[in-house]
Amino acid sequence: MNPQDTKPKQSSQRDISNGNLSQNEDNTGFGRNSSYVTIQPDSISGYNFDPQIRAQYANEPDYVHATRPIEPQKFHISPELKAKHEQAKLDYPYLNLSEGEYVILDIKRHPVGLWGPLIGGIFSIVILLSMVFIYPIFISEYGMSSLPGFEVVFLCSLPICLLIGLFTYINAWVYMRNQFFLTNESVIQEIQRGLFSRHEQTVSLGSIEDASFEQNGVLQTMLNYGSIRLSTEGEETTYRFYFVSNPKEQIARLNNAVESFKNGRPVE
Repeated sequence: MNPQDTKPKQSSQRDISNGNLSQNEDNTGFGRNSSYVTIQPDSISGYNFDPQIRAQYANEPDYVHATRPIEPQKFHISPELKAKHEQAKLDYPYLNLSEGEYVILDIKRHPVGLWGPLIGGIFSIVILLSMVFIYPIFISEYGMSSLPGFEVVFLCSLPICLLIGLFTYINAWVYMRNQFFLTNESVIQEIQRGLFSRHEQTVSLGSIEDASFEQNGVLQTMLNYGSIRLSTEGEETTYRFYFVSNPKEQIARLNNAVESFKNGRPVE
């Protein structure tokens, strides 16, 4: 008898001869008692999140994911992370930041959107003052001495110029108050629609399904601005932010943050 015939066969997780998987492995390569979620570490030193809970946002089918305990443990936040959080609260006191959350990216609108209200306001003031200074010539030319004098017309035009200037400033202020923030946990969009109309949208990084940017036309390409678009899971809500400077770079950083968040890694 050949000695090799009596040698026991070594066990393997995968039966190559018939192409079937063993009982302890499924077609993803993970064991049936483990998944992409459960192979994540329980915690990362210095960060206040559970990598397994975050990884559940990937929504892997046919797996038993990590469960959240009734009394979650208190995570230790590193001094560096705590300092970033405190600095963000000082820089952005109007944002509702959770413990350990800080702002990574502050996206403001491109100045090109100010051209419309500024040009309109300046043009209106120039036209009004031109008419005021032409007014004495008009009176003397047509002999209309009964009309108010130049001083009266000039004084009446000043409040109108101030109103036009104030209206232009308000439009510029409202435009610049629209901001887009990326934190290590979420995306926050501050929407200013008017002087007394303000709206805030907050989306968790784990809920973002797709993030893209768009640039149309010669002007947007030359001045390097455009719009960014976010779509979320579930109800497929879409969020848009317009007049973004360098949208390609902003979306790249956002996609990297979403990927890190969903894979249970710290977002930095």
